[in-house]
Formats: sequence, C-alpha cells, structure tokens
Amino acid sequence: MKDFAEKTLWLIPLLPLMGFAINGLAGRRLTQSMPGKWAVAAIACLLPAASFALSVTAVLALRQTGQDVLQAGMTWIQAGAVNVAFGLRVDWLTAVMILVVTGVGTLIHIYSIGYMWDDEAFGRFFAYLNLFMCAMLVLVLADNLLLMFVGWEGVGLCSYLLIGFWYHDLKNADAGKKAFIVNRIGDFGFIL
Repeated sequence: MKDFAEKTLWLIPLLPLMGFAINGLAGRRLTQSMPGKWAVAAIACLLPAASFALSVTAVLALRQTGQDVLQAGMTWIQAGAVNVAFGLRVDWLTAVMILVVTGVGTLIHIYSIGYMWDDEAFGRFFAYLNLFMCAMLVLVLADNLLLMFVGWEGVGLCSYLLIGFWYHDLKNADAGKKAFIVNRIGDFGFIL
C-alpha cells in the first residue's frame, strides 16, 4: 500500500488542478446548457473526491508503516550546493490536513452546486474553487519551504479571486483587494 501511496501522492493536488483547467477553459461554454452545467459540477466535485480517496490511501499507508509517505520529485531549483526538489510528504500533521482539505473541500464543492446554480459564472466559480483546493494541498503536502511558499501564494491568489468573485459590486471588489493586501503582509511574516 505504501508503494501505491508514494507513487500517487502527486495526484492529490493534481486532480483539483485538472478540474481548474477543464472548467476554466470550457466551463463558460458548458454552462450554456443544463447537461453542460451538470458536467461542470461533476468535474468540479468528482476530482476533489478522487483526491480525498487518494488521501485516505496515503493516511492508511502512513498508519500501516509508521513512516512518512514521501514522493521525491524532480529537481526544481539547483544552484551550487543548493538542491530543491519538487517533493511531497505525508506525515501525521499533513495526514490530518489533507483529509480536512479534501474531505471538507469536497463537501463544500457539493454544497456550492445548489448555492451557485443560477449564477452566470458557474463554471468560473468552480474553476477558482478547484484551484483553491490545489493550492491548499500544495501548501500542506510540500516537502520544503519553497514549495510550501508556492502553495501559500496560490492560497492568497485564490482568496482574492473567490472573495472578489462578484467583482461588479464595488464592496466585493474592495474586499478582494483587502484580502490580497493582507496576504502580502502574511508573506512578510512567512519570509521572516
């Protein structure tokens, strides 16, 4: 089980990213019809649900062996003696976080279908929501601080996009900008 978990660890953040790409590129066209709207909802919910299933597998592998589940990725940055890999890790804290992010996140996606059903930007909303889940998963699965920072920045971007989603209303646009600025203050603390 551990071998399977280590080989598929990269799919946990990738599946919601695929949902973002599909709904981001085709969501507007798909939502023109009722079956297309259901397709957007299915893509948006099933891919995070699959991430949850893979997360459960990784947590079970961690529980079974008592050792971190690691996936050493390709070298991302190399400069002299510094070698930063695009690696993912599941330890006990990460195990709790990926189950919460994927499990509760999937439930939020399902709830959002009814809440957002009549919105003209239905596909865009689910694209943002999938990207948000991907960024959170990169943040908690990262094996090093640089990759964790990439996840942090992704969460900040998605906060801006989701808070300011109804940007035609000035209050929402201002709230999105405020979230973006507060995240930049968080960046300073993160870097320290």
